[in-house]
Amino acid sequence: MQHFRRSLLEHAPALRRYARALTADAARADDLLQDCLERALKRAHQYQTGTNLKAWLFTIMHHLFVDGLRSAKSGPVLVELDAATLDLPAVQPTDGGLDDLGTALLRLPAEHKEVVLLVCLEGWGYQDAARILDIPVGTVMSRLHRARETLRQQIFGTDEDGGAL
Repeated sequence: MQHFRRSLLEHAPALRRYARALTADAARADDLLQDCLERALKRAHQYQTGTNLKAWLFTIMHHLFVDGLRSAKSGPVLVELDAATLDLPAVQPTDGGLDDLGTALLRLPAEHKEVVLLVCLEGWGYQDAARILDIPVGTVMSRLHRARETLRQQIFGTDEDGGAL
């Protein structure tokens, strides 16, 4: 069990990075990471020795994140508006820098964002991402293509062939 715990901690930085990218909030990401590690410890008996522990942990985190989204949708969303918020000018397009990529990534639907984060940020292959997300490989490829196209349009205002929209 001690070896299992050490192995969990070895994967914590990658899990934290994925949680931060999913939630876009440090506190929520830390909570998600803690919940993931706690669930992994409680269900250590379900882990099959010799299989990919990192993929198992990412799968747990994915399920926790999706469950959290479902819970959030079932309750009311309260938003406080003040006078200053109502007078803000519209956001102007910028030069397509890294800030734009982060903003565009946050705007993606959750199912597209998860695929981009797993494949592009974490370096998982399509097969592994499909197992983590519990979807077919073709769906991973399709979502990744649509996500990349959406990002391209949001950042550069161009279509797939580079033409202006």
